[in-house]
Amino acid sequence: MVNSRKARPWKQVLAAFMAIWMTLLATAAHVNAEVQSANELGLQVRSAFLMDVATGQVLVDIQADEALPPASMSKMMTEYIVLEEIANGNLRWDEEVTVGENAATTTRQGSHVFLAQGDKHTVEELFIAMAVGSANDASIALAERVSGTEEAFAQRMNETAKRLGLTTAHFINATGLGRDDMSAKFQPASISGETVMSARDAAMLAYHILSEHDEFLKYSSIPSYQFRERDQEPLINYNWMLEGNKDVQAFRRYAYEGLDGMKTGHTRAAGYCFTGTAERDGMRLIGVVMGADSQGGRFLETAKLLDYGFNNFEMKTVVQPKSVVETAETVKVKKGVQTSVPIFTQNDVSFLVKRNVEPQIELLETSLKEPDELVAPLEAATVVGTATYQYTDPEGDTVQKTVNLVTDEEVKKGSWWRLMFRAIKDFFVDLFNGIVGLF
Repeated sequence: MVNSRKARPWKQVLAAFMAIWMTLLATAAHVNAEVQSANELGLQVRSAFLMDVATGQVLVDIQADEALPPASMSKMMTEYIVLEEIANGNLRWDEEVTVGENAATTTRQGSHVFLAQGDKHTVEELFIAMAVGSANDASIALAERVSGTEEAFAQRMNETAKRLGLTTAHFINATGLGRDDMSAKFQPASISGETVMSARDAAMLAYHILSEHDEFLKYSSIPSYQFRERDQEPLINYNWMLEGNKDVQAFRRYAYEGLDGMKTGHTRAAGYCFTGTAERDGMRLIGVVMGADSQGGRFLETAKLLDYGFNNFEMKTVVQPKSVVETAETVKVKKGVQTSVPIFTQNDVSFLVKRNVEPQIELLETSLKEPDELVAPLEAATVVGTATYQYTDPEGDTVQKTVNLVTDEEVKKGSWWRLMFRAIKDFFVDLFNGIVGLF
């Protein structure tokens, strides 16, 4: 008996160790299964990510959380902040920006539009130069207009990344250039390291741009742009996949139906990168590839990603708007003409599901407000609760979506006479139930 008691803690430790080990093996098997499945796409990249914009569902994840140099894809954050400034009224599209020394001298690496110190261009002209021609000097000019210095702007980029929940994103400048490719005079002293961002974070940044500033697509989809009248050639969009290039012989091979953004990137450290978005039949996808081995290759790899999404998935509405939820058909209301009111779903519930596979959908839970929170009068379509649904895909992964429950009709406040008699009735009902409960 004594020996048995002494051995028991060791058995518990061994059991705990085996449980941890089996969990690690299961996790490794799950990761290997994902990578193997993703490798079936034949992607020749360091990392890749594919998501649906409407639902946020992840369709492909290949090393998508690895922080890598994003090159000029980091300009998406510069674009996001400029769009944010315009939306907040701190900047106007037609406002003229004066080019400073930093922007005028950033010609060591990357793309530029040969801005000279003292030049004046509108915010819109510089934004297009950044979105279409990936111009580093235009990006810096806008950054300095917003924050005074590029370094201060980079600090804001990092603050914004945290606010948006981008866990790997770290910026040292407005362009995506490496530290050594910047002029020594303007290298950031208060920010360490280099610019890095994962494929997942690049996709999420693109998602925020599309969700909050969809006017961006008007600029990112421009095939070419004459920056100055005197320029001998227009800026050609580095995004060869634009659907608008379908009749351009040089880019016809890469042009992709429905594609209208977002941003390319290339440096020696980053390789060739691309964040692309396309919409077909009401379904918009965002695909990211990082570390492709050639300029054209990044677009061919992105096409594989997007093809996988559009060919294998479809949007399916599993709950129509104004549907009655079985477990929550009505909600109680205080001081109303009626004591309860019918409720239904405010919007539809849709999931991106595998084609030709019957989706597994279940109602996880409903949550309704307490009667004390619902006091008449109430307007029709008042939000009174939520319903959460869960979709389980064929691989066993789950996605949840919550929809508001709203009142079907107006609830008017009851007269004092009605409320008095209701209170008397409730008193005697409670009294009777109390007496019955004694026996």
